[in-house]
Amino acid sequence: MYSPPLDPYTEQRMRSRHARAAKALDVQTEPGGEFWGWAGRTLGAPARTAAGQQTWLRLVSCPEDKASGKLWDGALDAQHVFGDLEGRRPALLAVHDAVDDGTAYRAELSARVDQPVLSDDPVLQRDLQLPDSWWEDLAGTLEKVAAVDTDRVAVRQQYMDRAIPEFVGIPAPAVTRWTAAHADLHWANVTAPLRLLDWEGWGRAPEGFDAATLYAYTRLQEDAAARVRDAFPILGSPAGLAAEATVCAQLLQTVARGDNLTLEDQLRHWSEELRRR
Repeated sequence: MYSPPLDPYTEQRMRSRHARAAKALDVQTEPGGEFWGWAGRTLGAPARTAAGQQTWLRLVSCPEDKASGKLWDGALDAQHVFGDLEGRRPALLAVHDAVDDGTAYRAELSARVDQPVLSDDPVLQRDLQLPDSWWEDLAGTLEKVAAVDTDRVAVRQQYMDRAIPEFVGIPAPAVTRWTAAHADLHWANVTAPLRLLDWEGWGRAPEGFDAATLYAYTRLQEDAAARVRDAFPILGSPAGLAAEATVCAQLLQTVARGDNLTLEDQLRHWSEELRRR
């Protein structure tokens, strides 16, 4: 999804810490398949335990004074609450923390997902022909997620009150129901058969938030976008307006910062649709 960091120091430091984490967790990394996150903040690679179990070793870094809270503990919290979600999320097997020169590192060892993600880019760039069973699995899994009671917060009302008027041009719609959400449901975080990856940001959000997020990242593909709407009837309904407006505002804010520019026109069309509802 992202290229390796351009800063050679960051690249070398992350690779060194990743190797140390592998040693601490008694796994052997395997060549190929290295995966960098945004700006070199994370580095993942396939690994194997001494018993031969295929795993994935992901290293997260941040300033030592920021090593707490929702994003830092997201994967660990998800494991405690969901387990492997009846096979729909890779189980977290072990965690190893370290601090070096003011930077905190968390290594997360998870069961490896053999299937590739459905897109190298969060934004769907090509049409996908997925069976009805895949969509049913996704809808059912998100229902299970939504049923969880949690005090983790993915979206704050204060953000909605500020961002929706600024980026969508309407007052923040009333939230009829808050539910737990994966909160980062895009095409680079799902596989077929269905697995949901990257749980660091999960928490409470307006009902329909995951459906709205997936829809936003699908809008370049008309047929696939229509399939998302078919799978999630909350989209287009009064109950889903708060979630749709929130996601639209979030992504238009990223556009203002120079990201997700391929979605800009579609997001502006979406904001116009939301203003007419």
